[in-house]
Amino acid sequence: MTLPTPEALKEFGDQIMAALPQDADRIEIIHGELILWVKREAIVRVSTYLRDDPSCLFKIMLDICGADYPDRPQRFEIVYNFLSMKHNRRIRVKLATDEDSAVPSITGVFSAAGWCERETWDLYGVYFSDNPDLRRILTDYGFEGHPMRKDFPLTGYVEVRYEEKEKRVVYEPVKLKQEFRSFDFLSPWEGMNSVLPGDEKALQPKGPEGKPS
Repeated sequence: MTLPTPEALKEFGDQIMAALPQDADRIEIIHGELILWVKREAIVRVSTYLRDDPSCLFKIMLDICGADYPDRPQRFEIVYNFLSMKHNRRIRVKLATDEDSAVPSITGVFSAAGWCERETWDLYGVYFSDNPDLRRILTDYGFEGHPMRKDFPLTGYVEVRYEEKEKRVVYEPVKLKQEFRSFDFLSPWEGMNSVLPGDEKALQPKGPEGKPS
């Protein structure tokens, strides 16, 4: 299979930009992949164009996922991956959003987007408006928070266990068994300044055959 050249990718990206002047922000080519940045409110129009335009025909939505950059005003990137079997071509669409702004659901364009949007909501807390069934999908129904956020604590907020006496699952506050400790990780293999028995051989000058003289 012949991969498209950067020139061909840029030409295709410029074509999309010209067709969607109000919706597309910019294109990028990274590691041989075309990335199209779009406005958050335009994702339904963009995905419809990519699916239906004869030069695109991205009939398969492969995945929707997220990324969290807490230092940015719009901390979340939502990433859509599409595939065109007709043209043997892929495209990655990205948009940026914050914690409070909803992203329009594309379930009306790709019905398979429903579960992917649920996963992104579950893990990052990004709300997708008009999704017909936006529930948690990977964590439990009583889970607190969104575990893929960079500010989510490693211990979580609650711990779950099965209580045999009550015959049910119970939620309890996280209890650490010991206070936080800072380990220096010194070991015989790393970080020690003393010479262990036998190591002095490495410091001896070597003879012609590489053996200690």
